[in-house]
Amino acid sequence: MTEQRFAKAEFTAWIGIFGNLALAIMKGIVGFLANSQALIADAANSASDVASSFAVLIGFRAAKRPPDRDHPYGHGKAESVAAIIVSVLLLLVGFEVARNAVITIFSGNEIAAPETFAVWALLVSMIVKEILFRYTFRVGKQLKAHALIATAWDHRSDVFASFAALIGVAAALLGKWLNMPWLYYADPAAGLLVACLVLRMGYQSIRESIHSTLDHVLHAEDAKDLVYTAQNVKGVISVDDLRAREHGHYVIVDTKISVDPGITVLEGHDIAKAVKHELMTRFSHVSDVFVHVNPYDPGFPYNGMGEGSQDGRSSLLH
Repeated sequence: MTEQRFAKAEFTAWIGIFGNLALAIMKGIVGFLANSQALIADAANSASDVASSFAVLIGFRAAKRPPDRDHPYGHGKAESVAAIIVSVLLLLVGFEVARNAVITIFSGNEIAAPETFAVWALLVSMIVKEILFRYTFRVGKQLKAHALIATAWDHRSDVFASFAALIGVAAALLGKWLNMPWLYYADPAAGLLVACLVLRMGYQSIRESIHSTLDHVLHAEDAKDLVYTAQNVKGVISVDDLRAREHGHYVIVDTKISVDPGITVLEGHDIAKAVKHELMTRFSHVSDVFVHVNPYDPGFPYNGMGEGSQDGRSSLLH
């Protein structure tokens, strides 16, 4: 990850921290004053996002560290680990909110309707969260940062959660205006629905984060541009094999190329260096390339990656 990429990612994470902190304080105070279980649950959800954003920052700073003896491929997977922490926090908050909502609904105690100004707090929350989602998701895609993308979907889950809370508060207020006390239960029921939405988003996010943490190889259609670029380097007769492994936000390429068996070892080495240079120059997400040089065998069925010259031999230049 470059310095510019880190700076933009950290700036985005800080925006999420301050935005969620402001929303959590606002919704917590308004929820307490308005006597709204749904709004208080939504405030707890925003508060968890503050901790999640801090986890993302920690992941970015860990991923920024250069390769060392114990981590020769760098620390890029720290971002994926941070995304897993975000997901776990989502699950924990979802369980806690669900537990409180169930206790309120089945406690048997009399429930009062919330105040009208709780509606305005939820509308403000939905607007702010949608803005945060669009901005964070766009930056996450641009930087190929899994932790930021997970945080963006966390923002989107909060939009749905606030909408569910809004429906519950509105139904409870309707019950107050129509003198129908049984509608008061819509407020804690909305809190339970908020919990279900959070749990669902948390499950989806942790599944994707764990997948990205493992050594995932790009599919052939995703790696075809890499193959085409290597194939067109001067001196490469055929790309026998190419595997691109995702390592956090970047990709490590392992490839086997065939060259003219009549050239010198030094010439073959220069061709391999040219392949590495071309791939790392043209593709910013490629952090390292390992090239194995084979002597070209015209009898070998080069069907998977394509062929260069068909005459069985070539010079250093095609």
